This record gives sequence, structure tokens and C-alpha cells, in this order.
Amino acid sequence: MIKKRDTNFYIIGAGFAGQMIADDIKRKKIFGKITAFLDDDKNLIGKEIDSIPVLGPVEEIISVIKATDSDEAVIAIPSAASQKIKSIYEALSKSGFKHIKILPSISQVVNGTAHFVQAREIDPLDILGRKAVTISLKESLSYLRGKRVLITGAGGSIGSELSRQLLSGGAERLYLFGHGENSIYQINRELKLLQAEGVGEKATVVPIIGDMKDREYVRYIISHTKCDVIFHCAAYKHVPLMEENPVAVIENNVFGTKNLLDASIEFGVKKFVLISTDKAVSPVSIYGASKFLCEKLLLDAANKVKNQDFMFVRFGNVLGSRGSILPLFMEQIKNGGPVTVTDPGMERFFMTIPEACSLVLQTGGVGRNGYSYLLDMGEPIKIKDLAEHIITFSGLEPGKDIEILYTGVRKGERLTEPLWLKEENPEKTKYKKILKLTNLSLDFDLNKLLSELEPICIAKEKSDFTKFRNASLLRETLQKVIPELKNENVDEF
Repeated sequence: MIKKRDTNFYIIGAGFAGQMIADDIKRKKIFGKITAFLDDDKNLIGKEIDSIPVLGPVEEIISVIKATDSDEAVIAIPSAASQKIKSIYEALSKSGFKHIKILPSISQVVNGTAHFVQAREIDPLDILGRKAVTISLKESLSYLRGKRVLITGAGGSIGSELSRQLLSGGAERLYLFGHGENSIYQINRELKLLQAEGVGEKATVVPIIGDMKDREYVRYIISHTKCDVIFHCAAYKHVPLMEENPVAVIENNVFGTKNLLDASIEFGVKKFVLISTDKAVSPVSIYGASKFLCEKLLLDAANKVKNQDFMFVRFGNVLGSRGSILPLFMEQIKNGGPVTVTDPGMERFFMTIPEACSLVLQTGGVGRNGYSYLLDMGEPIKIKDLAEHIITFSGLEPGKDIEILYTGVRKGERLTEPLWLKEENPEKTKYKKILKLTNLSLDFDLNKLLSELEPICIAKEKSDFTKFRNASLLRETLQKVIPELKNENVDEF
């Protein structure tokens, strides 16, 4: 028997989302009791909703609450701007709330239902100050109704969030493909839990462990799953680490993508969406070079198909992904600092994972074969400013409580990352924050390049083993078509 918790809930927001959360808590009877709704609506303040008092205005009421360890706040205003969330969070923290949760963005609950299980601990991303685009997932995912959808890299940051949002799409089956058994186990378990709690629709979720470098296995999976749509998120992507393992990057990212594309053409996958990156633009790193080639492979495949839609979506950094700076900064702050920043001038374009995934899913529905798309990332953010923001979020003062240490630009990095080449000429579409790029003609023989890279990356019976895993030869071969690619004096494998 599940022991009943003695939590006292304060639900911030008495609108449809807050009321759904309240119904969920009361119905399951295991979370605790609801003390009050807090809201700014003068028409609601002083009234009751299902016997729960509505108090307000929000920040005035919070200021007189003396929270205890048994009190928990749930911010249920999915349409609120980040500045509003920030002021509510600061008021709650000041009043002693140690447990503050927040519902996901409006794109994940509008036209649907909100559940307590969707609420998560608030983090710096929620108050970063960037207004996320609002998309109705129910509407934008209509093209997936009744379809079989395969997500590669489904255990990763982008793949797992796509999987969560796809629960609302009415897909017949969701195939979670990845080579890491623990990450695939975790997202599979999470999706099953969400479904059990009433989130999303009744899609059959199927975990698949495998490696996209295995060409015959990829053919087997694509043919047997009979998938209609593929979202290709899988890639090795940690830039400095990949500089030291360049052959592995090309083998996995380039030849793995080629395996998926070839099988998708062969077995008639209707829609293929490649996730790309700003690092593919005039790449100076091996990872960037691999994604540059993936974009070219995708466009080459699009030229070979009829009645199929192959496209790529390019965007910059996503905040909060595994191995990214946000969890690193949080860990460094937890350990007392210092927080390490490579250079005071380094800046990046950022987007939250849920927003990027919502836009990718929308692009998949409206995108056309052979088109290249770019997400509008807004203005770039200095990494130094982000570090200071996260230190402040943690209740500390930058430079006083937590030192910021500058460590120097690492291998494969540059101070700024362009999102597009001038010649690609991004154009607005009728869809907010989705831009269309001009495809540039290829000035090298892609098949010839792949034939030169293959014996370096893949061992075959008649291979020239003097080339196998030769990292220097790999760089030389890539530099023929990507002159910007740097030479790095590192131990390479």
C-alpha cells in the first residue's frame, strides 16, 4: 500500500491547468492536500473552486506565507512569460519554499490535459528571460496520427523530449531506437508511466536496442517496423571529446546516417527529418564536419526519392542537454565552484529542449522534400552571462560566493557559431520561428569522398588496413572539401 504524503500544496494559477492539477491530486489521494490556489485574477480572488480557496494577488499572498518543509508550490501557468515565472520563483524562495515545481510549456498542455506527473522541479531555464514560441502540439502533430514513428537516439536529450511530445500525436507506434540500454530503458519507463497517468494517447511504445553503424541491422529494423516517419537525432556530439576520436565520429555520424537514409529509401519511409546543428556551418571541428556531411547526404537522398519527404532542421545549442554547460555549471556550483567558462567573449545561440522539439515536430509536418530549415534562435547569449545567471538562481553571488574561472577555448571550438552561410539566405515561412534555407550546390563529389573515408572507418575483408583508423589521413581527406577544418595536435583514435 502506498503511504499517503502529508504535503500541503499551493497551486499558482487557478486556470484550466491549475484546476486539472488539483483534480489529479485529489483523485489519486496519495500526494497530500491542496491548501489554496494563488492567482492574480480579481474575478477569482476570494472565491472557491471545488472547495479550494483562491487567494491573491500571487506575490502579495506569497510574501505572508511562512513555508515549512511539508509545503510545496506548483506553478501551473503554462502561458506565463519567463519574467513572471522569475518573480514568482523569487517570492516563493524568499518565503521559504524549498519544493517548487512547474508545469511544462503551454505547447505540451494546451488542447490536452495537464497532469501532476508532468510537473518537474523548476530550474534556471524557466527564468532565463527568453520567451518560448507557443505551438499547439495537438494541431501540429496531426500528420502523425495512426503512423509508425521511429526516433533514433531516443534516449538522448532531444530524442527523449521528442518522444514525450509525440505521446500527444496519436501515433500508432513509437519506436525508441538507441544503442545505450540504460537511456532507452529510462525513456521507455518514463513514457509508460506518463501513459499510465493519463498523459497522451494510447500509442504502443517499443524500445529497440541497436547501433546505426550496423548496416544490415538498420535495414532489418526499417523493413520490419514498417515505420512511416523517422526523426534522426542520434549522433556523437561532444566537441572536444570528438576531436580526440575523429574516426569514430565519421563512422557513427556519417556512415550511420547513410545507413538510415539508404534503408529509408529502400523501404519507402514517407518522412525523414534529420536534426542538424550550427556547427555544420563552415565547420572547424570533426563533429561539425560530420554534420555538414550529414546535411549533404540528406539532400542527396532527397534527390533520389518520389512521394517521400526528406529534410533537415538546423539549430544551435539546446539548454540542459546531457554533457552541456547547464548541468556542468549546476554541479560546479553544488561543489562550491569555481564555475569554468572558456572565454569571456564566447557566445552561443540557445533554445530550450522542449521549444526546439516542438518546432522540429512542426517542421516535420509542414516541411517538403529536399528543403532545409533553420530554427530562429533569437539573439546569442554570452556564456559568461549564463554562468552568472545560474549562480544567482542558486541564491549565490558571482565573484563573491562562486568564482568564475576562464580556462581558454578548447579543441574544435570557436568564440561564435554562425547559424547559416550568407549564401543560404534564410527566408521566413508562414510558421513562426521556422526559416527556410537556400540549398547550395555541391562543389565536390560526395560519393568519391565517402569511398575515400570508408576504408578509414570500416574494416572489410578486402580493406586496405594501412588506412584503417588512420586519424591523420581522415583529417587530410576531409580538408580537401572542408578547408576550414582545423589541424589538431592531439592523440587521435
